[in-house]
Amino acid sequence: MARISLDDSKYYINRDTSWMEFNRRVLEEAEDEGNPLLERLKFLAITASNLDEFFEIRVAGMVQQIEDGYNEAGPDGLTLTEKRDVLARLTHKFVDDQYDCWNSLRPALAERGIRLLSLHELDAEARRFVDEYCQKELDPLLTPVTVDPSHPFPRVINKALCLGFLLRRRRRSAITYTGVVSVPRALPRLVRLPSENTTDFIFLADLVAHHAQEMYRGYDIISSAPFRVTRNSNLYLQEEEARSVLESVRAELHNRRKGDAVRMEIEADADPEIIERLRTVFELDPWQVFPVNGPVNLSRLFNVYEQTQRPDLKYRSFTPRELRLTAKSQDLFEELRRHDILLHHPYDSFDPVVSFIESAAEDEHVLSIKQTLYRTSEHSAIVSSLMDAASRKEVTAVIELKARFDEAHNIRWARDLEDSGVQVFHGLVGLKTHCKLSLLVRRDPDGVSRSYAHIGTGNYNATTARIYTDLSLFTANPETTRAVHDVFSFLTAYSENPSYDPLLVAPLDLAEKSIALIDREAEHARQGRPARIIAKMNALLDKNMVQALYRASQAGVEIDLIVRGICALRPGVRGVSDRIRVRSIVGRFLEHSRIYYFANGGEEEIYMGSADWMPRNLYERVEVLLPVRDEFLRERMHREILDAYLADTRKARMLLRDGTYIRAWQPMRGKRTRKPPANAFSAQDFLITVAEGKQLVDFIQPPPLPAGRRKISSERVR
Repeated sequence: MARISLDDSKYYINRDTSWMEFNRRVLEEAEDEGNPLLERLKFLAITASNLDEFFEIRVAGMVQQIEDGYNEAGPDGLTLTEKRDVLARLTHKFVDDQYDCWNSLRPALAERGIRLLSLHELDAEARRFVDEYCQKELDPLLTPVTVDPSHPFPRVINKALCLGFLLRRRRRSAITYTGVVSVPRALPRLVRLPSENTTDFIFLADLVAHHAQEMYRGYDIISSAPFRVTRNSNLYLQEEEARSVLESVRAELHNRRKGDAVRMEIEADADPEIIERLRTVFELDPWQVFPVNGPVNLSRLFNVYEQTQRPDLKYRSFTPRELRLTAKSQDLFEELRRHDILLHHPYDSFDPVVSFIESAAEDEHVLSIKQTLYRTSEHSAIVSSLMDAASRKEVTAVIELKARFDEAHNIRWARDLEDSGVQVFHGLVGLKTHCKLSLLVRRDPDGVSRSYAHIGTGNYNATTARIYTDLSLFTANPETTRAVHDVFSFLTAYSENPSYDPLLVAPLDLAEKSIALIDREAEHARQGRPARIIAKMNALLDKNMVQALYRASQAGVEIDLIVRGICALRPGVRGVSDRIRVRSIVGRFLEHSRIYYFANGGEEEIYMGSADWMPRNLYERVEVLLPVRDEFLRERMHREILDAYLADTRKARMLLRDGTYIRAWQPMRGKRTRKPPANAFSAQDFLITVAEGKQLVDFIQPPPLPAGRRKISSERVR
């Protein structure tokens, strides 16, 4: 048998085509008639928002590299120009499918009394409202432009709604002009219409077109079309030369709105002359123009979801489980001196995380607070508590200013925190601070000063904690809290320790130690000891990690990967990855938790934290993984959480070796069905019932390992 080279490009899936497959899975949720109707609409809006960011960052970066003369091949063997051609085909097909979905949802919504109307569908009352709205709300904010030698084409900002016109002066009918109206962001993209028995909306673009003749008096409007331009939104920072990271980010954030155009969306029935004029102005290749059979910005459909009070067309609400202290403990600190606490959001309430900081701010026995912030909510109780505490104790905040698309938000928080007396740091030059850490020092009633830490997989954001699945671990373990303290010293002073045990810290040792854990499983398998890996993450892209997993599979380790998004690993390849299975779960909640399980010869270990197995997490960010030491918490993470994901047959998709995905209930070969069986199991639904106390944890039965392979003990938590 020929020697297998794990560097061969055929063993790697392109990251951008893998991302497109992820967004395809989100679109499938919009198409799934088993989901509530308004939730389907929301999923469609999410696909549009996702695609915006993909063009702003990934496609924009690719186009820039090609223009700069680069055309190297990645691990998957595709050169940049080859990848561009593949993505051009995939993105156009995807957009067509998005609008097919929209045009099936629109009549379904209308049947249930939620109507998105065109001008010709309005009754007399609605027309009167529209005319008044155009005069009072619309007209004062619009600035029509006619492009001619004295009026250059206006600067169109990133993702702004615009309308293009072909105009002809009534007194000089031989010449056609280009007209452009940019619609201010202050105006809602969907306008709610007055109605008694239905919920009615009209798109703002239709109102601007309706009002156009009032703006272009003296012209005949030959044709018009709404359009939208997406621009390069990468931040190109020169941190070493900047006066401060904050000033550098603020300057580049301003420039983001002016980046080169990378995509134009325009109504499919637009006059070809308008399309060509706009394409030329924005210097776009034909593949970068996307004619759409519907509104040019599907992400605005979020507004319909938010403004429509129809619980019957949304997911059933549920109340997260509250943290209950034991009868022996008076407060959280006393409880933590007894044992660690694990929360699984959103099934467990996020309130204890907020109250951990709020109570520390008010508690006179707490001497200092240290906090990292990557993304947080607009009205953050945590940030308010830090500001309140600064007048009475030492408070340190490490704020990541370069959290993509949250930069302006974080700059404001940084200024407010500094003004209140908090010591604010912006992390390390060249590294993003992505770890989720909070550390308190408290002089307890017995006179001893102790440290208490919170380590999470998700952001300190009470809003997203209701829709993202994440883990929180509270601990007073001296070894762990000391390591967390050392990580803060690394962030504020670049102070490097020889070891951060028991934590794994990127970019210092997390990659190296994670590979060592995988290699250890391979050695256990070779020695006939229990060997298995279950890894749950958002993305798997790092080539070194992929190769370590391939080697473990070759050694006999059974590997289950639960990867929500991008996965570069190609499973099921004979002699390379035939013991590796990859699944993705896309459902009601965004799977965001990172959990890494190792059978370790029977001495199970589980790690949790902020890091995915991607180069940016391993080498370009400060990340933390924590070993879960408490046996009961390990059992919960394995039996209640991981086993549930492995048993999912409702929302799980299985990655095939060709890079595509199929539903978990579909056969690998033969005829595939569109609907799941009646007994299909949803991990997220199950975890809701567990949180509500309606289900015993030992219900979970994970799928058996392939026949003839070693099985790991699977005793249930009672």
